[in-house]
Amino acid sequence: MHEAEAEPAALLRAELERLRAAASAGPVLDLACGRGRNALALARAGLPVIGLDLDRERLEALRASALAGALPVALLRADLEAGARIPLADASCGAVVVFRYLHRALAREIVRVLAPGGLLLYETFTRSQRGIAQHPKNPAFLLEPGELPKLFAALEPLHVEEAVVSAPVPEAVARLVARKRGSPL
Repeated sequence: MHEAEAEPAALLRAELERLRAAASAGPVLDLACGRGRNALALARAGLPVIGLDLDRERLEALRASALAGALPVALLRADLEAGARIPLADASCGAVVVFRYLHRALAREIVRVLAPGGLLLYETFTRSQRGIAQHPKNPAFLLEPGELPKLFAALEPLHVEEAVVSAPVPEAVARLVARKRGSPL
């Protein structure tokens, strides 16, 4: 693994104070967490975290990293694409973070698990990524222009951006920071 890959996402670092406030309503769910670069950063910041992924090996790597750092990260293994259901109760998460993953059928589920006033941070690739890199290859994993806020129209957008970013490598991404309507945190 490259050193840059272990760094938490820039959007997560920029929104840490909002995430900290949101975590007062419940844990932060790192959806499709992989090896946990973001989950570990959240736990280091003192936030309660749930890492959810399908890949057993990646979850084990996250478990080992969390144990080595004495970080409390709860782990869930689930196939989100075989039924598109997040195995958590309604309104149980203060925040949900999603990076480099897109399964459109989960949008309603993400909203469902957010507590009122809960925060969503979402960043993934746009169709423009095809002109920059070979991955992801599947066009189903690439957002159309303006699509991300439409997927989460039930949420109040706080920040929406589509851009080509250069660090750590060039990528065409869409970013959304949104809040679930309801009682403020």
